[in-house]
Amino acid sequence: MSGVRTTAAGGMETSYGFRSVGADEKQPLVNEVFHKVADRYDLMNDLMSGGLHRLWKDAMVAWLNPPRRPGWKVLDVAGGTGDIAFRIIEASARQAHATVLDINGSMLSVGRDRAEKKGLAAHVDFVEANAEELPFADNTFDAYTIAFGIRNVPRIETALSEAYRVLKVGGRFLCLEFSAVDMPLLDRIYDAWSFRAIPGMGKVVTGDSQPYSYLVESIRKFPDQRNFAMMVERAGFDRVTFRNYSGGIAALHSGWKL
Repeated sequence: MSGVRTTAAGGMETSYGFRSVGADEKQPLVNEVFHKVADRYDLMNDLMSGGLHRLWKDAMVAWLNPPRRPGWKVLDVAGGTGDIAFRIIEASARQAHATVLDINGSMLSVGRDRAEKKGLAAHVDFVEANAEELPFADNTFDAYTIAFGIRNVPRIETALSEAYRVLKVGGRFLCLEFSAVDMPLLDRIYDAWSFRAIPGMGKVVTGDSQPYSYLVESIRKFPDQRNFAMMVERAGFDRVTFRNYSGGIAALHSGWKL
C-alpha cells in the first residue's frame, strides 16, 4: 500500500495508513490508536500541525457562527475531548447545547473531565457511539461538526449519510480535516516534517511512535479537497464548498441540508 490518495469512489474503509486491512479490521485498529493518545490528544494535534490546529478550529467555529439563543443544538462527532464543542458553546455565549459523540470511551472520559473543569457540564452531553450509526432521530440537530475525525471512519459515505439524516432542514455540516497541500515547496517541507519528525516526537512524548505513523499516513490516504467535496454532495448536501488553511495542510468543508 502506498501513499496514493483515495478518491470519491472510496477506499478508506480498507486503508489503515498505508496498510490494506479487512473492512472489519480498521475500526478496532483505529480505536487502539486513540486509546493510546487520548490523554495527550491536543498535544498530538500540536505536533501534527505545529500548533496551527488551534487557529483552524477557531476559524471553523467562526464560520459556523452559532447563534446566541437557547435551543440551538450541535452534534460534534469524533470530538471526544470536547475541543470543538467547548469553542462552540463559548461562541454562543453559553446558549448552544452540544452533544459530543465518539466511538472511543477514553477520549470521552477526557472530555467529561474537561467539561467539569470548565464549568460547561450543563451545556454538553457525551455519547459513546459510532459515526456510521448515530443513535438520534431524523432532523434533530441544527449543526453537525467533525474535526480531524472523518478520515478515521471506515465507511465515510455512511457517516456522511448519517450526518445528513440527523440534521434539521436548513442545518449545517462542517468538516475540518488534514488535506492535500497545494503549494509545491510547502508540500516537501510538510512531508519531511510529517514522516521524519512526528513519529519520533510521538515516541518521546508517549513512548510509542506507531499511532503517530498511522495518523501521518492516514492524512496521505484521505481524498483531496475536491474529491471529498464530491462525497459530501453525494450524501445530499447543497451549497458544498471548502476553504483551505495553511496552503491546504487543512481544509474546512461546508454543506447545507436544504
